[in-house]
Amino acid sequence: MLTRYYGMKRKIVFAYLGLFLMTTIVGLSFIFVKIGLNASNSYDLLAHRFSIALVFVVLLKIFGLIKIGKIERKEWLKIIGVSFFYPILCFGFQTVGMEYSTASQAGIIFALLPIFTLIAASLFLKEKSSILQKTGIGISVTGLIFIFSQNLSSSGETNIYGVILMLLSVFSMVVYYMIAKKIMQKHNSITLTSVMIIIGFVVFNLVGISRHLINNSINEFFEPFMSMSFIVSVLYLGILSSVLTSFLTNYALTYISTSNVSVMNNISPIIAILGGVVILGESLSLVQILGGLTVLIGVSVVIYFQRKN
Repeated sequence: MLTRYYGMKRKIVFAYLGLFLMTTIVGLSFIFVKIGLNASNSYDLLAHRFSIALVFVVLLKIFGLIKIGKIERKEWLKIIGVSFFYPILCFGFQTVGMEYSTASQAGIIFALLPIFTLIAASLFLKEKSSILQKTGIGISVTGLIFIFSQNLSSSGETNIYGVILMLLSVFSMVVYYMIAKKIMQKHNSITLTSVMIIIGFVVFNLVGISRHLINNSINEFFEPFMSMSFIVSVLYLGILSSVLTSFLTNYALTYISTSNVSVMNNISPIIAILGGVVILGESLSLVQILGGLTVLIGVSVVIYFQRKN
């Protein structure tokens, strides 16, 4: 009994460590999407991103590094339904929205995820959160407001179209969290991640190639690979941001409550801002630093006062 208890504790610790790695990758992914968009449109970037992801999964399978389990026929419809929200709608809205948003603004909007997830988890999954957890989310959101207000004052205005698309991406992720919980407990994360990558590959390549066929510009589909920065971008997005983050998210959903999984995403805007400073040469103000520290404090409060089942 004691061994089983500590075994579960260890898995929860690994889940949180994986979540931290996932939020770091997601935060930097906004930077690499902006880099990729310099050489490609959003639809082709998505197609190439998931093509790289699929090749990576296939290589892992060939060399015996992963084992993909069998899925019953009745389960396929459920998994396809989940994949419609993530990765299809989530990455689709996110990448197109990045054409109209800065990396830091996109990261900050994406960090609103815990607010909507906490509400949805309470309404639909009956997951309960303590007052201290809600306080932590409030503190975290206060930090986001500081950061976002700084962005508004420095840029003068925010493209509404970009904001709407990023919010739709957030809503898609919330729906994914709500309906994916039970599916994650029936199948291992590697199998589900592999299936989601395949579905993303099919959908995004159909969209990307169809657009070029309609415009009689199919020769332009592979032109972005002439840019080294695009190659680096699509490798990062395909392998780390698509495959690894999906695996880590699916693994975490097995051992951690939905609301606590989503609240870790509040670290992403901090990574996005720091990545913008280091990679894209963006400036970092005192208000953004204070806002980032406030976000971290809020996340720490939520994790520390995790409600015991």
